[in-house]
Amino acid sequence: MTSSTRILPAAVVVLSCLASSASAHEFWINHGSYKSPADGSHCCGKNDCFVVPAADMKPTAVGWLIKSLGETIPYSEAQPSEDGEFWRCKRYDGSRRCFFAPQPSS
Repeated sequence: MTSSTRILPAAVVVLSCLASSASAHEFWINHGSYKSPADGSHCCGKNDCFVVPAADMKPTAVGWLIKSLGETIPYSEAQPSEDGEFWRCKRYDGSRRCFFAPQPSS
């Protein structure tokens, strides 16, 4: 194997990682003017939003429960999700900044 044939696979891996990390934060939350209903802070920052699997969510009388975190988000603080997924955006200390939930079917 020549040095150029060894470099090519490594370059592909590096470029794939760079592309995925760039595109991971280039999504609808970044492009909207979303702010926290609780305190008005912007919802997104570097790598602070993640999908919460629907299986980890439970509707309650007062809000959405993220079962794995034991956190209930009041319905009044849940914003509409543009992609039909649950999203939790956090601050540097891990506390919730914003939460997005799918809209009920009409």
